[in-house]
Amino acid sequence: MNSSAHFPALPRLTVTSNSAKAAHTLYLLPAGKFLPDALPELEFWQKVLKRKAVKPAELVKTPLVADLPQGGRAALVMIDPVSQRFDRLSALRKALMPLLEESPETLALLPLDVSAEAVQDAVYVALVNGVPLPAQKKKPAKALKELLVADRRSVGNTASADFSLVQALARANLLARELTALPPNQLDPAHYRQRLRSLAKSNGWGIEEFDFRQLKKMGAGAFCAVAQGSDDNGGGAAIVRLSWRPKKKVHGVKPLALVGKGICYDTGGHNLKPAKYMAGMHEDMNGSAVALAILAAAAELELPVAIDCWLAIAKNHISPAAYAQGDIVRALNGTTIEVMHTDAEGRMVLADTLALAVKQKPQLLIDFATLTGSMHTALGQRYSGVFASDATLAAKAVAAGSASGERVCVFPQDADYEAALDSKVADIKQCTLEGDADHILATRFLGRFVGKTPWLHVDLSAASCTGGLGAVGTDLTGFGVAWAIALLQDWTGDVALQ
Repeated sequence: MNSSAHFPALPRLTVTSNSAKAAHTLYLLPAGKFLPDALPELEFWQKVLKRKAVKPAELVKTPLVADLPQGGRAALVMIDPVSQRFDRLSALRKALMPLLEESPETLALLPLDVSAEAVQDAVYVALVNGVPLPAQKKKPAKALKELLVADRRSVGNTASADFSLVQALARANLLARELTALPPNQLDPAHYRQRLRSLAKSNGWGIEEFDFRQLKKMGAGAFCAVAQGSDDNGGGAAIVRLSWRPKKKVHGVKPLALVGKGICYDTGGHNLKPAKYMAGMHEDMNGSAVALAILAAAAELELPVAIDCWLAIAKNHISPAAYAQGDIVRALNGTTIEVMHTDAEGRMVLADTLALAVKQKPQLLIDFATLTGSMHTALGQRYSGVFASDATLAAKAVAAGSASGERVCVFPQDADYEAALDSKVADIKQCTLEGDADHILATRFLGRFVGKTPWLHVDLSAASCTGGLGAVGTDLTGFGVAWAIALLQDWTGDVALQ
């Protein structure tokens, strides 16, 4: 597979014994009370620390950045191997962003007696932040062209190190963020589907598209209710299935279904959003971008999983044809739904998409969606919420959050919550108008379309975080890609890639 086909291009990664040509340098130091004697310009850095009244040990949390006497810029960060992965990635981001904001062509990483894992983390943070997101400006930001990694014996023969995992994660994270950043006039459902066809063709994935007319004939009333507000038979809306199977014969390949909410623009429908809350609603397709990026990373890494990735692509528009409060629609699995609020469209498109996905009998189903405001209220922007069909999956979800630095919090979904969704005129209400515990009620609603399939539902409250989060320095975080790959490595028992 050509892993770079139609993906964002990463900076060239070079392991070298000579990093002198880089004017921007990050030094990776072991945690301690003193700067290591091997640090270049040691006396200079000691003077800077003294001037700022900073102790060396503080560099674990607060990196030091300075302009060097010879004109370069460098940063120091200490790596504490016992600290949380999120904290280590955050420190690396804080160290690297002042270097990358000058748009250098070349950046050097110089490890001084730190672990190979610390070097891998630094490479990931540099790669994932070295490529600017799409913007239409007269002077667009420049991408980092080359990342130099100094070959130091102290990190266990860096020259032979395998950076394939962090490169795949960085490429996938950038894909998710790039798609999410595109404005709604450049990524409407039709253009999105065209991009998916191109990706599928270039990378050897299977693709099947269920368009609006086909879904209507199939009885996917929940999805079509949302899509019907757009012009021309759903405005290009479709459920797209992308498939990948390992080329190598691997024993114990597990079938996996990924599902993503792909609302390319969300007006709220007849329950129209005010301007403040409609701003940024082109990002409501982030769940689909994350699911797509996970497929891309898993395929590049050749994980032992057989993946079907289902993307629910539509817009939630207001028009005379748009669905309305009080409508009753029948979903693909026969469940009738009383529409309570047209701005709860995400769970509607996901309902039919989940119903399609479970027909393939996956051993695990994971869906991703920027679904509820109540999850933002519960967690803010720094965690995402997860619901699990059993305690074992819940534990794996939390462990993957710790391992990847993309933290999740597990929420309850006890059956007695569902009483709030009882309807007098249909099998279930879409939501309530009160909004209490809506993230939990949305999960109970979606559960009607999952059945007994092992399931994780991810409500992406951390899809956007002001100022960046963990490894990522932009407001758009790509949250969920690294988390899912860590989870799949655990789920498949594949530790060779870790």
